Amino acid sequence: MEKKPAALPARNKERSKQRLLDAVGKLLKSKGYPALKVNDIATTAGLDKKLIYKYFGGVDQLIDEYIHAQDFWSNVTYDEETDIADGGLAFTKRMLHAQFEYVHKNKAFQKLILWGLSEQRKSLKQLADDQEANGALLFEQITDPYFGNQSRQFRAISAILVAGLYHLNLYPAANGSMFCGIDLKKKEDRAEIQNALSFLLEQTYKELPETSSKDNNL
Repeated sequence: MEKKPAALPARNKERSKQRLLDAVGKLLKSKGYPALKVNDIATTAGLDKKLIYKYFGGVDQLIDEYIHAQDFWSNVTYDEETDIADGGLAFTKRMLHAQFEYVHKNKAFQKLILWGLSEQRKSLKQLADDQEANGALLFEQITDPYFGNQSRQFRAISAILVAGLYHLNLYPAANGSMFCGIDLKKKEDRAEIQNALSFLLEQTYKELPETSSKDNNL
């Protein structure tokens, strides 16, 4: 009987790396960031802890790689084929709707947000910096040219919307699902949040250009 060919070392390495990254996520969801110790991660992954040092350089670097891979806004991009003739209204709607659902479904990322609010860590600071850099790029390329001298007001409105969406996902994870009479665990009620988000963005796009044009005529 012919022997099966041995697995490629590179493939084994990638599988092992992914198992270690997945173990970080499992521990975050089940026990929180205090459980992210080298022995616990290795045990959860079912691998020798030496592989953490071999593949990542250490547990801190492993956690850092996991953190960066989880973020929604650091991984948002748009290309020249993206239709922004409406000043980015449709694009912004899609991104905020997607963020709302991403954070809702990704329990590990919820833990990362709370971790970033309660403790200083270089990788969490880097995550915040990456979010800001990518967000600034999207503003500069899409919405700033549209809103002109009202662009900073649009950024302020965006900050409130993004922060609100984060909070609405974090709140039911700890203190119940009802917020202003909306059950954030029900699909139909979450749809109401998305409808309200679309309404607020549409009103913003209606009002700010008018203010901008009046200011320009002064």
